[in-house]
Amino acid sequence: MPTKKTTKPCHYCVNNVEVVDYKDIKTLRRFVSSYFKIAPRRRSGLCATHQRRVSKAIKQARIAGLINFCPR
Repeated sequence: MPTKKTTKPCHYCVNNVEVVDYKDIKTLRRFVSSYFKIAPRRRSGLCATHQRRVSKAIKQARIAGLINFCPR
């Protein structure tokens, strides 16, 4: 008997957030693993548009020094 996979609703679509801000570390931290790797869509539950924006914001935050590239 196959199991039906349910998808999580997109965090940004549900909360009506227009802009993904690279300075919002608390929110971006949800979409990064314990090894500081960007989570895939199947784990993060984001839609394709917001997944692209979040990954770009995480990379921007890493360059700005707000998020680590790797754990210490």
